[in-house]
Amino acid sequence: MDDINIRYLAKELNLSISTVSKALKDSYEISIETKKRVVARAKELNYQPNPYASSLRRKKSNTVAVVVPEVADSFFSAALKGIEDIAQTKGYHVLIYLTYESYLQEKEILEKFQNGRVDGLLVSVSSETTNIEHIRALYNNIPIVFFDRAVEDMEAARVTTNDFESGFIATKHLIDCGCSNIVYLSISKHLAINNKRIAGFEKALSDNDMNFNDSNVINCSNDLTDNEKLISQLMKREDGPDAIIAGVEKLITPVYSVCNDLKINIPSQLKVVCFSNLSVAHILNPALTTVTQPAFEMGKIAAQLLFKKIEKKGSAIENESIVLPSALIIRESTNCGNSNKT
Repeated sequence: MDDINIRYLAKELNLSISTVSKALKDSYEISIETKKRVVARAKELNYQPNPYASSLRRKKSNTVAVVVPEVADSFFSAALKGIEDIAQTKGYHVLIYLTYESYLQEKEILEKFQNGRVDGLLVSVSSETTNIEHIRALYNNIPIVFFDRAVEDMEAARVTTNDFESGFIATKHLIDCGCSNIVYLSISKHLAINNKRIAGFEKALSDNDMNFNDSNVINCSNDLTDNEKLISQLMKREDGPDAIIAGVEKLITPVYSVCNDLKINIPSQLKVVCFSNLSVAHILNPALTTVTQPAFEMGKIAAQLLFKKIEKKGSAIENESIVLPSALIIRESTNCGNSNKT
């Protein structure tokens, strides 16, 4: 069997973890009979003691792990640079794990850390994650800090941005440009940051006497081809939108691609805003209006919080929540002077 740890071995033998650990170390505190039972079962299960497991609290691996959905997204790329900037000053290695937006992949990755392979963990959860028991299982054994994509119902340090306000500001900008049929492209029904952005979107519509209903939010997926089909169907409708807010960077490619195929002019026929840190946003055709997160700073601050927890066990930062503001950068894709409205 793979990934047999001391916790599993203890459960198999109906003994405490402490007893199993001492038996494997041939401690005088444990009877010969119990030692034989433990050693025999360990051999049967091919149990290999982890060099860090028995000394997690008194030794360091000088390694931290970062678990993210992907690195192709410019936000995560910049955040990782911020994390590594701090880790290097501390003399630590950074291991990067990708979940590819999969809950099962995320769960499998985190379960590997039960044996103390790393001294701390930075997590941005996948778009599929609803059950967080795999994170809770680690929480008492390893320092954890969330960044960007945090879970709401778990007490842990986190660094996020002002997603509600950003959703509101992006929507208000489009309304001020004369848009009256705005659609939000969503990547997940579960992510807290996504739901906060939608809440800000809804509030801006309400404050400007515009109705909000289910048709204002289009639930996309992680598949580019499927998203192109979905957006194409949306834009072919008679009541198609005059503005789109893309909730994540990966959705901007299918938007521009569909508009190009259908000869829809941006921004005269459709205005577009995207939550993105894309470095080439200003050279797209047209240049893309973005809600840009302070990704590098978020990575640095998240790493600083993690090292506080590593270096000062028991320090009172578990519930610390730091919120950094994002910025609306207006470019040609929402040019208010270029509209089909009279």
